[in-house]
Amino acid sequence: MASCPPFLLAPQPPPPLVAVRHCRSPFAGRAHPLTSCCAPRLRRRQSCRCSSPSSSSSSSSGPRERSPRPRQQKQRTEQRPGRGSGSAVDPVGFLAKTSVSDRAFAQFLRDRHKAFKDRRWDVCSRFIDLKEGSSGFELMGMHRHRQHRVDFMDWAPGARYCALVGDFNQWSATENCAREGHLGHDDFGYWSVTLEDKLREGQEPDEYFFQEYNYVDDYDKGDKGVDVEDLIRRMNEEYWEPGEIKSRKSQLERVAKLYEEMFGPNSPQTEEELGEIPDAETRYNNWKATQNDGLSSSSPSYDIIDTGQEFDIFNVVTDRASFEKFQTKAPPLAYWIEMRKGRKAWIEKYVPAISHKDNYRVYFNTPDGALERVPAWATYVLPDAEGMQSYAVHWEPPPEEIYKWRYGRPRVKGSLRIYECHVGISGSEQKISSFQEFTSNVLSHIKDAGYNAVQIIGVVEHKDYSSVGYKVTNYFAVSSRFGTPDDFKKLVDEAHGLGLLVLLDIVHSYASAEEMVGLSLFDGSNDCYFHSGKRGHHKYWGTRMFKYDDVDVLHFLLSNLNWWVTEYQIDGFQFHSLSSMLYTHNGFSTFTGAIEEYCNQYVDKDALIYLILANEMLHELHPDIITIAEDATYYPGLCEPTTQGGLGFDYWANLSIPEMWLWHLENVPEREWSMNKIMKVLISSNHNMLSYVENHNQSISGRKSFAEIILNTGMCSSGSVDDDSIFKASSLLKIIKLITFTTSGGAYLNFMGNEFAHPKRVEFPMSSNDYSFQLACRKWELLDKGVHKHVFSFDKDIMSLDENERITKRGSLNVHQCDDTSMVISFTRGPFLFVFNFNPEVSYELHRVGVDEAGEYQLILNTDETKYGGRGELKSSQYMKKTSDKRVDGCRNSLELALSSTSAQVYKLVRILRI
Repeated sequence: MASCPPFLLAPQPPPPLVAVRHCRSPFAGRAHPLTSCCAPRLRRRQSCRCSSPSSSSSSSSGPRERSPRPRQQKQRTEQRPGRGSGSAVDPVGFLAKTSVSDRAFAQFLRDRHKAFKDRRWDVCSRFIDLKEGSSGFELMGMHRHRQHRVDFMDWAPGARYCALVGDFNQWSATENCAREGHLGHDDFGYWSVTLEDKLREGQEPDEYFFQEYNYVDDYDKGDKGVDVEDLIRRMNEEYWEPGEIKSRKSQLERVAKLYEEMFGPNSPQTEEELGEIPDAETRYNNWKATQNDGLSSSSPSYDIIDTGQEFDIFNVVTDRASFEKFQTKAPPLAYWIEMRKGRKAWIEKYVPAISHKDNYRVYFNTPDGALERVPAWATYVLPDAEGMQSYAVHWEPPPEEIYKWRYGRPRVKGSLRIYECHVGISGSEQKISSFQEFTSNVLSHIKDAGYNAVQIIGVVEHKDYSSVGYKVTNYFAVSSRFGTPDDFKKLVDEAHGLGLLVLLDIVHSYASAEEMVGLSLFDGSNDCYFHSGKRGHHKYWGTRMFKYDDVDVLHFLLSNLNWWVTEYQIDGFQFHSLSSMLYTHNGFSTFTGAIEEYCNQYVDKDALIYLILANEMLHELHPDIITIAEDATYYPGLCEPTTQGGLGFDYWANLSIPEMWLWHLENVPEREWSMNKIMKVLISSNHNMLSYVENHNQSISGRKSFAEIILNTGMCSSGSVDDDSIFKASSLLKIIKLITFTTSGGAYLNFMGNEFAHPKRVEFPMSSNDYSFQLACRKWELLDKGVHKHVFSFDKDIMSLDENERITKRGSLNVHQCDDTSMVISFTRGPFLFVFNFNPEVSYELHRVGVDEAGEYQLILNTDETKYGGRGELKSSQYMKKTSDKRVDGCRNSLELALSSTSAQVYKLVRILRI
């Protein structure tokens, strides 16, 4: 299959340098006027990061004559380091790599690249850059401001009035509303509401309007009784040079003095008296002749040279002494920080406007009437007592209750061994399990099983539990069914302490159609976050489809990704069901694999652009982040660099593998399995491929788990290896696991319970099963029983083998034998030889397989060992094999092996023989 997509702007060369002259200014001695840039509406509260001339070179070579800096927009679309191997941007670069030569698709990539540059420019024009555009959570939603107040902001362009209602104001729709004008509502539809803390009885208001409080520490600098007048005096004495700052009696004093300098003490008072004004250069030369260069001055020396060019105002030339003096000068004292008081002083003076765990909603007045909504950026949401409606919960725990991170992010070397799980069904009891129970009981099992990453589904808040968490309602909130935000932080932290990465199954391909608690009709209009009309609805699932061409929707989605990484230390994402968003038919169409199906009128170009922006942003801000694409249509270029036309994912999930196994198990007798068909699916393209035998899809929604299909569950409880049917079933399950794992492209996934052949499927409580939890749990007690114990021991040893040998990172496979008649498959990967006998009836005492390298091969894994529930037919004397020079399978050397029926063996080259 061909690969596809592009993106990332090629860096433009800097403007040419223009030499300028050194000279003194007629305004030397005056304070240097600083230009201030007006920040966009949605800027973070932190101080503005202004780009300044590089000072690193000045330390060695001194100040240079500064070249003109045109007042142009900052280059927003720079090449991302490390994501394109340093090569220039080529929107169709990966097509040559994959030998694809389709003109229509290549043109589609070029057109999409142009659209991507425009979209990125739109985002950066509004939010400065991708970092700001993905940091909306620092401004949106509910945040405590340092000046004893709480600020709330949300986006509702279709609303005409906005207010906050909740426990803190007895749900009044008029008490806390957005102010009139731009301070309460901007042109983009963002509403701002301020909740002022209330003075306690007997307390006086703060003397200074800029008084700040530190809500975390009891005591701060301002608690020492510092006076603002003393601070300003200190600031003037420590920062300004003598004579550099001068008092002014009037705002016009400086203008009058400048006028006097230009025209003399007896300057003309009328236009007629003014006469002809000399040109600027003449006036400058006349002024300079009157200056005494020998006089020392503490003021900086600079000139602004006007040569008629467009941006001459920026051609500021300084002398060496002034420049070095300015570079070494510390910034002035921040008196507002020096006066900041601590939490203790705040508690004594104020009553919080909204308290920790207070319930609230946002109230809108729309053209269709009034409505209440759970804020789109709410970080904690709870249902009411009846469970019918929901409200946001203000989460602001006191300092002593704030969760403190104990461990840093782990670094995983080698392949990803992912343990996929759902917190709610992770317990043995028939109930919804919690974050705390998962942390205590399941994390240690995952570590012991040999996995190095845990992927959690259903964490983001959702109203319908039976949806497995895929109909998301509140994108910034963890599901309250499982616990609080701090409970989830502890889960992630403990996983990191065990060396486990934490991945999140994120759903940005569609959203729940819920209104009050979700985003649908959020501001009363049908096209706020989603497309209007039929395109805004999923054809089969009843969900809403995002409007990926809207800058504010992109701001919401990009910020959501960054939020989980920043707030909860998430290590990566699996993007769920990309086919739902990439096509207007939501992926429900017949795909033949023709390249035109990826660039026709049904492809949503805006969704592709969003995925590229998401990968660009995540890998720029968090270089170690992991992104996985789940796309049933295998869109070309999923894991290609964005600079070469790819989408930029790190891995792609091969959904065909479990479907292939399921089809064979349910439709084809085991003796008739085709080895060629199996290998074609397993290694069709294992570059960055995540493989799995089954994930949650295979055991949810009325389907059976593979263990339920392969093993006779009525007999499985005894687990007697003497029972031939149980033996054959478990043997088949083991070799399916092994061949799927060893052919993966550096990543493997296992769904919770499948590592020990869980005998039951998953079925969430719903009306069809009378809301029963009987199948919404895991039978952990089977871990130490019969066949389940043997399968778990085998699965654990596979993980351990990869941990020690890094098998799946050994490069590409070399298939030497794939015979439908004998049902034997053999291939090498690095120094390892893998041999599989899928024949359920025939064992081979002497079966010859070809190898490239002559030498001695040692058996390191055998599925027929007794500890795995096998019969142990291979003796220890047969564990070391030496090659012969007999040509087999097109190889110059071969091994003669004994293969039991339905078994597999792994050999390692331990000694090379030179011939």
